[in-house]
Amino acid sequence: MMGTRTYSAKPGEVERRWYVVNAQGKVLGRLATEVASVLRGKRKPQFTPHVDTGDFVIVVNAEKVRLTGKKLVQKIYYRASGYPGGLKATPAGAMLKKHPERVIQHAVRGMLPKTKLGDALYRKLKVYAGEKHPHRAQNPVTLEVG
Repeated sequence: MMGTRTYSAKPGEVERRWYVVNAQGKVLGRLATEVASVLRGKRKPQFTPHVDTGDFVIVVNAEKVRLTGKKLVQKIYYRASGYPGGLKATPAGAMLKKHPERVIQHAVRGMLPKTKLGDALYRKLKVYAGEKHPHRAQNPVTLEVG
């Protein structure tokens, strides 16, 4: 018996688009889930779990993203130097002041698969603290989120 075959996207036949997301006044987690979904390609009909079907996302105004509650003081980002006692802790407020891009990158990265595919998806994310970005030539489309 011949049945209908499930469509599976091939890496070469995926059409990639560029989107710009303005983070100004947006809540961090809600923004990150939308961005992760676009990077993964879950909004496309040809989504295939094991193939990178996603689009490029440029996030601007990262410094103006919102954190709810007491997260600016209580949320802590950790990183380790690899040496004994080399654990460094940075509150979200300090991270937002010094490296606003990293706050969004960290949130989105945590929502992507922890595999080689996840690494490939993460490379399609471009985050900028201010309004300007160097990707005008890609003719990005503005994407409204949350």
